[in-house]
Amino acid sequence: MQSYISVRRHFSAAHRLCNPEWSPEENQRIYGTCSNPNGHGHNYTLEITVCGKIDPETGMILDMKTLKELIDDAVIARVDHKHLNHDVPFLDGIVPTAENLAAAVWKILDPLIQEGALHEVRVYESDRNIAIVRR
Repeated sequence: MQSYISVRRHFSAAHRLCNPEWSPEENQRIYGTCSNPNGHGHNYTLEITVCGKIDPETGMILDMKTLKELIDDAVIARVDHKHLNHDVPFLDGIVPTAENLAAAVWKILDPLIQEGALHEVRVYESDRNIAIVRR
């Protein structure tokens, strides 16, 4: 039987949706106010789900505290109170949409999770906008 655990972490960051290959007019047409030259901010929620078998001795797939610490060290410390376009090396050259952020977080966390397997990364840009990357 496969089981799942999820943890949520929070961070605040700014970004600008802008493709440098496009004109300012094209960026405005595609991204609207999100292409503001000075960027804008969000209070993000990052939800990470791991799947696996429950260890009969511990009763856990993996310790949620360990997972939280891993996420905090590998991701949150690198994005919290940062400008995603300028301050986050793992997003260099990538338009920092919620979708791209979720995919980048997957690439960071997937090799680090040793117990169970990464199943899903959700990036909540707001209460209404969510990007999901799933195994």
